[in-house]
Amino acid sequence: MPAGLPALGIDVGGTKIEAVLLAPDGRALWRERRPSPSADYAEMLAAIAGLVAGARAVSPAGCSIGLGTPGSLTADGRIKNANTQCLNGRALAEDLHARLGQPVRIANDANCLALSEATDGAGQGAGVVFAAILGTGTGAGIVVDGRVLVGPNRLAGEWGHNPLPWAPADEPCLPCYCGQQGCVETLVSGPGLAADHARRHGGALSAQQIAAAAEAGDAAAQATLARWHQRLARALAGVINLLDPEVIVLGGGLSRMAATYQAVPALWDRWVFSGGLREPVRTRLLPAQHGDASGVRGAAWLWKDAAP
Repeated sequence: MPAGLPALGIDVGGTKIEAVLLAPDGRALWRERRPSPSADYAEMLAAIAGLVAGARAVSPAGCSIGLGTPGSLTADGRIKNANTQCLNGRALAEDLHARLGQPVRIANDANCLALSEATDGAGQGAGVVFAAILGTGTGAGIVVDGRVLVGPNRLAGEWGHNPLPWAPADEPCLPCYCGQQGCVETLVSGPGLAADHARRHGGALSAQQIAAAAEAGDAAAQATLARWHQRLARALAGVINLLDPEVIVLGGGLSRMAATYQAVPALWDRWVFSGGLREPVRTRLLPAQHGDASGVRGAAWLWKDAAP
């Protein structure tokens, strides 16, 4: 990020586009939200350009521009696997550069969450931060020494499309939209939690309704959450065995369930590798400090280092 200039972050979603202009110390100088023209690429470019114009009016000297988007980037900079379908196959950074007259950095929304929380959130000061979005899907991002880990295939953090480990004999091995079976996402996501409750107990409660029922003392909902906590503990134990992060940050709708932050660490010791010599797992499990604003803040921080 150019020294002393504010940083503009834009979070592009299917229903809304959110922008925030951050001072170098992280203070929000300006923010705006607009409906997302998710069906029309030309309108999407115009909406993003409008937000940039608003930020430039607040910061006439200029600002860096970072975008968080669903999906991921191909080697030639095109977007793939985005549920905001008008973006797929498009060279969004290149098109915006031509329109705005300055370079734009783009990252997956889970990477933006991780960068936000590692920079000035729940993972500030940690060497390795793993940040997972628990919502409609289960994306994740990894930050090492303040830098987003991307990888040559741009797949770092695709935690949701690994097998859910250490499955008991009665656990379903469900098909995933990615073409595999038994992925973490099929049981740990919000829809996965709701479907598990329906299979075991009937009804059609959402994940949020199940959480509320469990808090009110409903035994079936409590049993569903206990299974979900155990599955999340197994999935995150695999992350600890591979990355050994100092902090695991949870974002997304399911991250708001306060009981998770005690229940899951109490369970994951069973699967974290010990070599037979048990000692406490030092990884901390925390909610995203910036909540729903973490994605757009992380987009702003994409220029905090000189190198991509």
